[in-house]
Amino acid sequence: MKSFCDPLSFAKITIFLFSFVLLATANHAHEEFLQCLSSLIPKSIIYTPNNPTYSTILSSKNQNPRFSSSSIKNPSVIVSPLNVSHIKPTVYCSKKHGVQIRIRSSGHDYEGVSFQSTVPFFVLDLSNLRSIRVDAESKTAWVQTAVTLGELYYRIAEKSKTLGFPGGLCSTVCVGGQLGGGGYGFQSRTYGLASDNIIDAQLINAQGKILNRKSMGEDLFWAIRGGGAGSFGIVIAWKIRLVDVPPTVTIFEATRYWENNATKKFIHQYQRRISKIDKDLSIFIGFRTVNASDEQGNSKIEIIAIISATFHGSRDRLLPLMQKEFPELGLLKEDCTEMSWVRSIAHWNGFSDDGPLDVLLNRTNNFVPNAFKLKSDYVKKPIPDDVLEKLLDRLYEEELGGGVVEFFPYGGKLSEISESEIPFPHRAGNLYNLRYMASWVVGENTTSINNHLSWVRSAYNFMTPYVSKNPRGAYLNFRDLDIGVNPNKSDTISAYDYIKQASVWGTKYFKNNFYRLVYAKTLADPNNFFTYEQSIPPLLSHKKR
Repeated sequence: MKSFCDPLSFAKITIFLFSFVLLATANHAHEEFLQCLSSLIPKSIIYTPNNPTYSTILSSKNQNPRFSSSSIKNPSVIVSPLNVSHIKPTVYCSKKHGVQIRIRSSGHDYEGVSFQSTVPFFVLDLSNLRSIRVDAESKTAWVQTAVTLGELYYRIAEKSKTLGFPGGLCSTVCVGGQLGGGGYGFQSRTYGLASDNIIDAQLINAQGKILNRKSMGEDLFWAIRGGGAGSFGIVIAWKIRLVDVPPTVTIFEATRYWENNATKKFIHQYQRRISKIDKDLSIFIGFRTVNASDEQGNSKIEIIAIISATFHGSRDRLLPLMQKEFPELGLLKEDCTEMSWVRSIAHWNGFSDDGPLDVLLNRTNNFVPNAFKLKSDYVKKPIPDDVLEKLLDRLYEEELGGGVVEFFPYGGKLSEISESEIPFPHRAGNLYNLRYMASWVVGENTTSINNHLSWVRSAYNFMTPYVSKNPRGAYLNFRDLDIGVNPNKSDTISAYDYIKQASVWGTKYFKNNFYRLVYAKTLADPNNFFTYEQSIPPLLSHKKR
């Protein structure tokens, strides 16, 4: 038997005792945090793992089952305020007892940072903040943070057939994260991003004060419109500018085999023209593998291009435009469908073209989500044809239909707005946003999951020479922790080194706007109360809380 004089044994015992003390301290802090909450807000809105509905509430907002693993820490507490008055005392208790806060509205964050972490934390679930006030006369609306895009679009259409809002396509995404990170969809080339159309906001800061645009100041108001609002405070509502939409929009969908020469000519032309065409037209392209049959009826795997478009105008205006710009696609009148703007949103969410529009009020997806990993790039020069061929050939390496490569077009209104107007800097000079994604069914083993992740990362690495550089761009609402995270909290790291490490990911999302975001953070939250893996850091303080 080893003696206590054995240095190795002594070290093991010391580590064990130290870990035990840390655990006991953490448990004590957790209990004090719970007591603080219970004394200030209703117990009915506080959920701990011992609560029978805790798991349901946690998983119901997990839009990426990839983060359902028990190896990742779950929140010690979920607080679900019924109204704004419950938020200030929650912030107070979090600060007093040093429990990290994560803010969640719909849980669509691609890396799950709003509901998962490697450090102890609790979730402030804002899903009950769902008020909408649409003023058609002034063409504005006040929207609370947990309103879904589907709810917003539906309520706008209730008041006016010729007003809309240029947000994303997914109807179950909440405006909190959408507006805080940019907001891109079929309307962006015509009207700009969702964040470009914010005119006021209500934010609760680290002191629990409710601020609006005037009281928060222009530096902070600038920062929360596309800079990741959760870095600066808890946005409880946004005032948005509504846009004039035509009574009729036209949509079309076309599926083409990649090996068809006409398809390759279309893609070649698309890369060179898509950012320059009429800003009323947006054409998205997705590539994936499918089962097909050859002329003898034998089964084989083929790559298809799924081409989806919205045109803000009539079919009679669209067809000559397509014939001029992309004759290789061979678009016909019968391929096009005219409908209202809000009906097009329902269509792109998989709902019937002649069914009731109130399906947009559904707050849950009408499909079972797969686990997924996504990475994004910005393309400034056309990808050489042979390189694109090699990229798409990689789709054969993933499971059938599981790998996706997508083109999201830029240009139009996006190119007319300055890079520094809001934190989102990806403006003039971009042809399209390039996305690589792998998805898989829940329950696959670790080896299989790692293979999917490797496929996405390999495709991304392969494209390094052909995408934006210095820095290589990325879109915040397609969050990707691979591109960098903040340092672990430390008493010794200097403010300079902290900012330097954070800038690795920060400049990819924001270019030089990152440093103005640091300035805004330093003014608004110098003690870094609102912190997570890719939160904007302040310049002054990086000590443990």
